[in-house]
Amino acid sequence: MVEQLKHECGVALVRLLKPQSYYKEKYGTASYGLGKLYLMMEKQHNRGQEGAGIACVDMNAEVGTEYMFREKALGKDAITSVFDVITPEWAKAQLYMGHLRYSTTGKSGLQYVHPFLRRNNWRAKNLCLCGNFNMTNIDEVFEKMVAQGQSPRIYSDSYITLELMGHRLDREVERLYVEAKANGLEGTDITRYIEEHVQMANVLRTTMADYDGGYVMCGMTGSGEMFAMRDPWGIRPAFFYRDDEVVAVASERAVLQTTFDLSCDDVRELPAGQALIVHRDGTSALENILEARRQARCSFERIYFSRGSDRDIYRERKQLGQQLTEPILRAIGGDTEHTVFSFIPNTAEVAFYGMMEGLRGRGLHVRSEKVAWKDIKLRTFITEAGSRNDLASHVYDITYGSLRPYEDSLVIIDDSIVRGTTLRESIFKILDRLHPRKIVMVSSSPQIRYPDYYGIDMARLEEFCAFRAAIALLRERDMDSLIEATYRGCKSELTKPKGEQRNCVCAIYEPFTVGDINRKMAEMLRPAGMQAPVEFVFQTIEGLHAACPEHRGDWYFTGHYPTPGGTRLVNKAFVEYIENEMDNG
Repeated sequence: MVEQLKHECGVALVRLLKPQSYYKEKYGTASYGLGKLYLMMEKQHNRGQEGAGIACVDMNAEVGTEYMFREKALGKDAITSVFDVITPEWAKAQLYMGHLRYSTTGKSGLQYVHPFLRRNNWRAKNLCLCGNFNMTNIDEVFEKMVAQGQSPRIYSDSYITLELMGHRLDREVERLYVEAKANGLEGTDITRYIEEHVQMANVLRTTMADYDGGYVMCGMTGSGEMFAMRDPWGIRPAFFYRDDEVVAVASERAVLQTTFDLSCDDVRELPAGQALIVHRDGTSALENILEARRQARCSFERIYFSRGSDRDIYRERKQLGQQLTEPILRAIGGDTEHTVFSFIPNTAEVAFYGMMEGLRGRGLHVRSEKVAWKDIKLRTFITEAGSRNDLASHVYDITYGSLRPYEDSLVIIDDSIVRGTTLRESIFKILDRLHPRKIVMVSSSPQIRYPDYYGIDMARLEEFCAFRAAIALLRERDMDSLIEATYRGCKSELTKPKGEQRNCVCAIYEPFTVGDINRKMAEMLRPAGMQAPVEFVFQTIEGLHAACPEHRGDWYFTGHYPTPGGTRLVNKAFVEYIENEMDNG
């Protein structure tokens, strides 16, 4: 992807099931759990480079000493930072939690870095929480908490979830206190009874029932309960592994495979609406928390976000590239003799392999070169806008001499095209220096037309080059009345109950074919002074589903949001887009 998207965070949980002496004797280290947590987080570094946090619980700590630890840091080196400052007490713990953060809300600072910690003198009431999530109805949840008499100090889905779940955990502990008293227990026997009988499934059912959004919610208590829960639509990914030594959870399957030297079949996917709960005594079970809804596993995870080292993701990305063979050949008029094939580094490389296999599978002789190179991010120390823009345009470089000037066309594949800014300001300008006869810009994903509200920083319609192209076409063709009708329709939908709303923004695209929008995008993104003509080729929706049949979450491409909150927010986004235009004249 030429434009880096901040996106779904990464989670890592480790629960040791044996005494520390067991790992010391078998693996030769007193820090077995810490080492596994560190490796799991480093293998998910792609999922968060704004901050990282870790936490642990030592269930054997003496009364009067600390038993729940947490460290957080900001920046791309945050993982190293937090592990550099941990104390020897961390190695004595049995429960470990790690989190990697990418902000999708625009909020930054250490206070927004997970895990979040809620303290109490009762071990069972201490709660540490982290997750990969974005909630579409946090306003409704906030209002419900206020109606209960609570006064949350921070308005964020992370903090509000911590307080709401903490409140429900308090109620669960108090229920057990009454139960213990009724059984004739006193003093520390009551405490023991509570810690041995906490039902986190009760806490999760009463906390998560009102949420609309995509999430994997992870947590642990001071008394030794640990859990990971997935949203009912299966939007956000989660995988787990358990044996007689350890229970572990991560956002990606390959991370667990590498960390614990496992096969694909050893790792299980956490089912939608269920929680993996590990109790204080080390026993674990999958619990049904919420009824599973229409499955909408995020297809963008397969296209771009998750690491391509996963067996199935690697195969799917290759197929996405291979399926584009026919439209690519049409775009170059079948002239492979005078065409060079390449890719945008680094995430499109696997789709490129699939594209080349598709071409060679037809008996074609094709030429491939590494035409584009991505350099390190250049520092914009110059303040003048023109000079800053010139520096930004050199994020990518080219292999000089890789094309025969004015003879060869260039086909270059990327995994997705979102805003188009980097294409216009950098990629096309740089590639044009090779003097290609034509540039065919290929996307292994379909046109991104709609915002995401479940964890990716794509919230405004005007960010998408496909949307801007559709609006431009409507205005060129004197179809402003459709824009106005869509605006009125969105406003009308917003007056309805959330569950009854429909996505009115789809009407913006209905008058046009994919080819119409492709041509307009090429016109809008082709920089002034560029010599080579540009043509776009995008994956089809049908092709996406054929390559990723188990991941039907395609709302970025189709507007078919899996939750009512997503539909409400896209209507709201169009209203805000039009009203901002009105305000700006």
